[in-house]
Amino acid sequence: MTKSNTLLLAVALFLGVMGSLQAQKQKNSSFATPKDMFEVGVGGGYLFVSGDVTQQPGFGGSFHVRKSIDYLFSLRVDGMYGKASGENNDINNYAAFETSLFSGTIFGVISANSMRWNQSVRKFNLYGMAGVGATQFKADTRQDDKRPFGKGKAQTMPHFTGGAGVSFRLSPRVNVGIEHQAHIGFGNQSDLVDGFNFGSGPTSRSLFRDVINYTAVQINVNIGNTSTHSEPLYWVNPLDAVMNDLSKIKDQQQLALEDSDADGVIDAIDQEPNTPPDVPVDTKGRTLDSDRDGVPDYKDREPYFPPRPGERVNEEGVVVNPVAGPGGGVSESRVREIIAEELQNYQLRDEGSASGGSVTEWFLPMIHFGISSSTVKYSDYGTLASIARMMKGNPNIRLVVSGHTDSTGEVPSNNVLSYNRAKAVIDHLVNNHGIGRGRLVLEWKGQDQLLVPSGSSYMNRRVEFRVAQPDDVEMDPPAGVSKSSGDGY
Repeated sequence: MTKSNTLLLAVALFLGVMGSLQAQKQKNSSFATPKDMFEVGVGGGYLFVSGDVTQQPGFGGSFHVRKSIDYLFSLRVDGMYGKASGENNDINNYAAFETSLFSGTIFGVISANSMRWNQSVRKFNLYGMAGVGATQFKADTRQDDKRPFGKGKAQTMPHFTGGAGVSFRLSPRVNVGIEHQAHIGFGNQSDLVDGFNFGSGPTSRSLFRDVINYTAVQINVNIGNTSTHSEPLYWVNPLDAVMNDLSKIKDQQQLALEDSDADGVIDAIDQEPNTPPDVPVDTKGRTLDSDRDGVPDYKDREPYFPPRPGERVNEEGVVVNPVAGPGGGVSESRVREIIAEELQNYQLRDEGSASGGSVTEWFLPMIHFGISSSTVKYSDYGTLASIARMMKGNPNIRLVVSGHTDSTGEVPSNNVLSYNRAKAVIDHLVNNHGIGRGRLVLEWKGQDQLLVPSGSSYMNRRVEFRVAQPDDVEMDPPAGVSKSSGDGY
């Protein structure tokens, strides 16, 4: 068997085993081991033969390819070439040899420190290995130091090899190491590696087969795409992939529950993830357009009045070309007539007033606020617009605007919050609808007048309206609010 045939046999066997492992991975979809890189290494060192003749220093060089099976076991194919020599200086039994050899071996390798999980990547790899292969050698010998070496013939023997080593990680790609191998041959040739067999009798020096020993320093490089393959698994903590997966799942959960625009709909199902703050949205996070006129509710001054066929709205959602005729809507003057008629029907006017009387009692809506908030919601803009239209249609009416809170906070802070809520509503009516400030009387009640026994109910976080009586006057701001911050009414 030639040197090239020996190497080809070893490589073919290695590739066959690795192909079988890869097919198993593809067949089993639940195979959890990640893809990893190959290791390719070269080495050189001290080679000697322990046999019938006293050894002398020799040298060898080697090449290997290693591939992990899992975190603990790996396969490795080695090729080694070297020269060894020896000499017995006994005058009565002189012997010397020079042997050149080439071997190929397939190893099973076990990483001794793979069960240490204190680091994501190991700094060193301590391993043992055992394998089988074949060695081709040619031993030139002489038994007289005055004569040249006689040429030996090439011989091939199977062998068993054991070894151990340690390698140190320099980077994700490179590691260096040192290892020792011992090759033990089989067959009649196994005691002829040094060219001599002095027999097996009681006086024989040859008590065992010749053993080829090789100690080498190696430089190893990991081959593969770092974006799709990890380092060889004997360098990697097996729990590291699990922890990375758990971290990804945690990040995905946090991302799924995130609500970046704070509209109350998580980003995972939000179809409009960038709506403005406090804008009313539907269950899919889309900006509400209740009357479907193309103007979102928070910009629409008439959010609940859909335009009729042929009508157009401006940027504030107000119809600019109302359609006349049956079903064409009710004019403003007719609305005033209807209101006046209803007031008379329910006797809501004082007959003694020169102008027909002022309203003494009226059912008016209330609006509600978020927790610890005094900001008027867009969804209440329509309600306040209706109140403003009523006040403009009844210029003699004054309204008392009363702010309230729930009972979850401290009393002083609730007093200030109820004041701010009432003031925010008054400012809205004055600034947005032109209602005179003198027609609005501010009251703050804090948490004294709960509507719902549950102190945290949103029903208690409200502003109420009622028609003012002649003796109704504005309350002074509570402690914590300076009088100068009011409007003086």
